[in-house]
Amino acid sequence: MKETDALDDYILRHIDEEGDYLKALYRATHVKLLRPRMASGHLQGRMLKMFVQMIRPKQILEIGTYSGYSALCLAEGLEEGAMLHTFEINDEQEDFTRPWLENSPYSDKIKFYIGDAMEIVPTLDIMFDMAFMDGNKRYYVEYYEMILKQLRHGGYILADNTLWDGHVLEENPHHTDLQTIGIKKFNDLVAADERVEKVILPMRDGLTIIRKK
Repeated sequence: MKETDALDDYILRHIDEEGDYLKALYRATHVKLLRPRMASGHLQGRMLKMFVQMIRPKQILEIGTYSGYSALCLAEGLEEGAMLHTFEINDEQEDFTRPWLENSPYSDKIKFYIGDAMEIVPTLDIMFDMAFMDGNKRYYVEYYEMILKQLRHGGYILADNTLWDGHVLEENPHHTDLQTIGIKKFNDLVAADERVEKVILPMRDGLTIIRKK
């Protein structure tokens, strides 16, 4: 076993369990869906729950539901009366994801939307306390600007995949590699943005924590 694999295994054995429901969802994601790596997984899921418990948001926005793993972890940390609004643009994902959300212990804390968050979120009369960005990397800059308009002062944005398997180090990504280009533009924008405080956690594929001043 490689040292990094051994450390990963050590970490997972020394944090909270993810629970049987999430384990079953994670297995089903790997068996039935393409690109199962997109699911947050045990470590990030426990961290998302912990962030919610620390921030205590009343309204959370999630862009990129995928199989629903991260949504369930976010909802798990919510207090009574709080709500997660999670968006998935791929309508082919609905048949898999909706039952997992609606049959979960947190179904009353989750509103699941199929459609383009860029079109729907601005129509919602909601100010968010927290947002988790895990949608199309090509549009991270657009998601970010949209979220900031509906994010309370002192609110948080968690942006996933901001190290992008190290591709952010490429000085000149190929012009067809729009996801790497999108992530790099987003990272450069946030780094220079005086409207926010920010830090990148080198966990999994990079998680940027952003606080609106």
